[in-house]
Amino acid sequence: MRRYDWLREIRRLDPERDFLRIYRITATHEFPWDMTRALELALYRTYAVPSIGRLLAETAELTDRTQKRYDDTALLLDAVVEHGFDGTDGRTAIRRINQMHRSYDISNDDMRYVLCTFVVVPKRWIDNYGWRQLTEHELRAIAAYYHTLGRHMGITGLPETYQDFERHLDDYERAHFGWDEGARRVSDATLDLMAGWYGPLAPVVRGASMALLDDALLDAFRYERPRPAVRVAVHTALKLRAKAVRLLPPRPSPHYARQNPEIKGYPNGFRVAGLGTFPTARRMGGCPAPHSEGPVAP
Repeated sequence: MRRYDWLREIRRLDPERDFLRIYRITATHEFPWDMTRALELALYRTYAVPSIGRLLAETAELTDRTQKRYDDTALLLDAVVEHGFDGTDGRTAIRRINQMHRSYDISNDDMRYVLCTFVVVPKRWIDNYGWRQLTEHELRAIAAYYHTLGRHMGITGLPETYQDFERHLDDYERAHFGWDEGARRVSDATLDLMAGWYGPLAPVVRGASMALLDDALLDAFRYERPRPAVRVAVHTALKLRAKAVRLLPPRPSPHYARQNPEIKGYPNGFRVAGLGTFPTARRMGGCPAPHSEGPVAP
């Protein structure tokens, strides 16, 4: 295979009909490392909305069981990417996500905002640090993928296009980002977890992570802004990485989140049905969308 063969395959597909196939190629062949980092940042951004950060602090899942919460979130989202909306594990993952969310009083607006971060933050990350930028073809497919995921989660008022997702995210953050003591605890626990993966390099990694946060996030959590030299060093390192990755051959086999070394809580394997928490549900937590309307499997 040559470096741009996967992109040629993507361009042969229909982004409205084959969005699962396109998103799978983009996320698991072209940008698996970048997607992991971007989705970490996407979820992290949501803590700066006080209604979200406060709830996460109250459940204590991200402060007392941070690694498990990280693992479960990554694995549940990953199962849908790998198995699709009609596959057994994909359907089970959506059911588990819905069961957990519906056990709490989460507004449709907050749910829709979280979904928007999954679309917009990876695009912005890859624009800055990817070995190539995403194409319009890919953006249409990614928007269709997350629109479908949102529909299966029962979220209403879903954006249709990437531009709609981006506009909604920016408007929501301007209106809702703010300080909350519980959200700050969740933020600290998440940064500690990610830095802790690197042992003695933890202080360096934490500093680098802070340098990747924009001013709106830093202000919401009341963090001091990193020195400009640190930001320049981190951004330069990531751009140099992108240039190196561009010279590598394409990835012939998909790399899923379950294969990431950061997933540490299930050394003996896992069942999708056993992932996450099992709080007392306020109402049924199945998938509200008929699966016969899911995407065409590749």
